[in-house]
Amino acid sequence: MNKPWLTYYDREVPVALEYPHILIHQILEQTAARFPNRTALLFFGTSISYRSLQESVIRFAGALQKIGIKPKDRVALFLPNCPQMIIAFYAAVRIGATVVPTNPLYTDKELEFQLQDSGAETLITLDLLYARVNNVKARTPLQRIIVGKIEDYLPTLKKILYPFFGKKGTDAVKIEEKDHVYFFSTLLSQKSGEPSVPEIKPDDIALLQYTGGTTGTSKGAMLSHKNIASNNCQMRHWYTMLREGEEIFISVLPFFHVYGMAATMMLPISIGATLIVFPRFVQKDILKSVEQYHVTLFPGIPAIYASINTYKDVKKFDISSITYCISGSAPLPVKVLHDFEQLTGGIIIEGYGLTEASPVTHCNPLHGSRKIGSIGMPVPDTECKIVDLETGAEVPGGETGELCIRGPQVMQGYWQKPEETAQVLKDGWLYTGDIARMDEQGYFYIVERKKDMIISEGFNIYPRELDELLMLHPKIREAAVIGVPDELRGEKVIACVVLKEGESATQEEIIKYCRDNIAKYKLPKKVIFRQELPKSAASKVLRRVLREEILKMANFN
Repeated sequence: MNKPWLTYYDREVPVALEYPHILIHQILEQTAARFPNRTALLFFGTSISYRSLQESVIRFAGALQKIGIKPKDRVALFLPNCPQMIIAFYAAVRIGATVVPTNPLYTDKELEFQLQDSGAETLITLDLLYARVNNVKARTPLQRIIVGKIEDYLPTLKKILYPFFGKKGTDAVKIEEKDHVYFFSTLLSQKSGEPSVPEIKPDDIALLQYTGGTTGTSKGAMLSHKNIASNNCQMRHWYTMLREGEEIFISVLPFFHVYGMAATMMLPISIGATLIVFPRFVQKDILKSVEQYHVTLFPGIPAIYASINTYKDVKKFDISSITYCISGSAPLPVKVLHDFEQLTGGIIIEGYGLTEASPVTHCNPLHGSRKIGSIGMPVPDTECKIVDLETGAEVPGGETGELCIRGPQVMQGYWQKPEETAQVLKDGWLYTGDIARMDEQGYFYIVERKKDMIISEGFNIYPRELDELLMLHPKIREAAVIGVPDELRGEKVIACVVLKEGESATQEEIIKYCRDNIAKYKLPKKVIFRQELPKSAASKVLRRVLREEILKMANFN
C-alpha cells in the first residue's frame, strides 16, 4: 500500500512499533512502581501520589469482588472528572470487568437507555447525581449502586464548606447504605485483601464506549485491553517531547469521553505525569492552575482554546509554561490556533480520532511540517485509504471520498449490534463516515461528515468549509451551516451564527460577506442568528439537532 506519510514522520518516530503484551491496569502498576512518590492527582488542593493511587485501586478492586462483581460484568461509571472516577476505572478493569463510561449530564431517559443497552448491573456515581439514578433504577438491570461524595477528596476547609455551597440547586435524596447501595468511602476503607487475579486476555473487552458512531442511534463500541493499550503506545511514540515523570497536565476534558480518557487520563498516567483534575471547565480556575503549577501540557478542544483566548483577564496570568497542546474532537479554526499560541508561546498539535478507534488515528508531527487545517498523518501501524462514496473503490491522492482506517486500535465492533457493525467494519477496515482527502505528502484533511454533506442543485457542499469562512468574520463567534429540504434545489444552505458579545449584524451583511468569498452555489439562502448552538458533551456542534430545531421553526423558509 502507498504510504507517502512515512517519509515525513519525525525522525524519532518509528514507522512500526513493538506492542507490549500489557493490560490497562498494568500500565498504572508500572508507573506506580517507577514513580511511587510522584504526585499523580491534584484535585482542588488535594494531592494523591502514585503509590497512594495504586493502593486505592487495589483496595477498591478487592471490595468490588467482595460485593459480587465478576469478570466481564459491566460497571457503569456515572461520574464527572474526580479521583473516584480514576480509582473505579482501574479497579474495575483490574478484576476483568467491562467499564461503561456514562455522561453525568445525561437525562433520565438517556441514562436508562445506556444502562439497559449495556446490561450494567453495577453503577458508581456521586451523591449529587444519585437522584437521577434513583429515578430509573427500577427500569434497568441495576443490582448495585456505589455512591461517592465529592468532598471525600477535598481539603479540610473546602470539605467543611462544601455541604453549604457545593450542593446548591441539586435534588436532595436521602442515601442509606442498604439494599445493595454502598458508599464509595466505606468500600475503599475496608480491608478486603489483595483481589484475586482473574484470567484477562488482551482481546477481552475493557470498555463499552458509547457513541453516535457513523450510523443511527447511540451504540457501545467494544474496545479491548489490546485496542486501548496499543493506542496508548502509539501516542507515547508520536509525542516524542513527553518527559517521563516530569510533565504536568490539565485534565479537564471529560474522562467519560474517549478523547478525554485517552489524552488526559491514560496518557499522563502512562508517563508518570501529574494530572490537575477538574470536573468542569472554568477559565479562571484553569488559568490559576497553569500559573501555580507550571502546567506543561494542555490537551483540549477548540472551544476551550477559544474561550481562553477571549477571557477578559487572560493576560493577568502567566501561562508561558505550556509547551504543547493536543487538539481534537472538532475542527480547529486557524484564528483560534494562532491566538492561543501567541498567548502561551506553546504549540497546538491538531489530530484526529474517533471512538471506534480508541480514539487516535492521525496527528500532525511535532517537529516536522505542521500543516494548519490538516489532521496530520496516520500514527504508526495505522493504514488509511480514501474510497469513492458510491463505488467503494479507492480514489487517487487529492480526491475526496470516505476515510477508512485499519490498525491495532480499531474496535471489535458495536455491542450486540451485528448489522451496524457490518456497515462500518469491512475486511478489517473501519469506514469512518468522514469525507477526507490526502495530499501528496500523506497529510489528511477532513472535508465533512458524510451524513452532513449538503447536495444542492447537483453540487456537493461541505458545511465545514462554510463554517470556517463564517468564523473568520469579525462579528461572528460561532457558526454552523446545515442543509434543509428544498423542492427546487434538493437542499438549500442555512447558516446559523452566534455573534460576539456586543455585536450586531444583518442577514444581508453576512450573505454579502459570503458572496465575496465563495462560489454562488454555496451561498447560504438564509442566515439565522442564535444565542447558542446545540453541542455534545465534547463540544461538537450537533448539526442533526440544529437541523431538527430549524425545521420546526415556522419561518425558516
